Parts: sequence; C-alpha cells; structure tokens
Amino acid sequence: MENQHPEDQQQINIELTEEIADGTYANLAIITHSFAEFVIDFVNVMPGVPKAKVKSRVVMTPQHAKKLMRALIDNVKRYEAQNGVIKDQEQANNLPFSFGGPTAEA
Repeated sequence: MENQHPEDQQQINIELTEEIADGTYANLAIITHSFAEFVIDFVNVMPGVPKAKVKSRVVMTPQHAKKLMRALIDNVKRYEAQNGVIKDQEQANNLPFSFGGPTAEA
C-alpha cells in the first residue's frame, strides 16, 4: 500500500451521525468468536447494580479483529508514551471490579 500512487488509493467518505458521535460508555468488553467472526459486546457495569447491560455489539471478521488488535496496541503505546503507563485493574488500588468502597447514600 505504501508503493501505491495517491491517485490509485480510494478514499471512503464516513458519516458520523450526532447520535453516534455522542459515544457510548463501556467499562467491560466481552469477546467471543467462531470460525467466521468475532463478537465484541461492550458493557456498562455500574456499582451496586446487580445486572449489567450490553450497550453495543460489534461483529467483525477475524481479519478485521486482528487489524483492530494491532491498532489498539499501537494507540496504547502512543498514549503511554505521552501520558505514562496505564495501570492494570490489579494494579489500580486493588479495588475489585465491583468498584469497592463505601455504599453511597442520597
């Protein structure tokens, strides 16, 4: 692809609607796969709430999943070069995934 002339490369026009541009928060990703596809469920787990909901599901080919993996690795490396090492969950104050800490009162 690096050897292609600029006029040979096709550009894709990508539309980003307002609804999608707002984004969806997720703090858990569940990844499953079959021979033909990878399924990534993005979940929002909230403290004190016994049931979490899948907020978004992305289905992709194994080839695209591998490209995504490489892009994530590259972006995390660049992020850490600018902002310092991202602590793993086990390193982040040893809080359990349920967020720990005292129960909030209203």
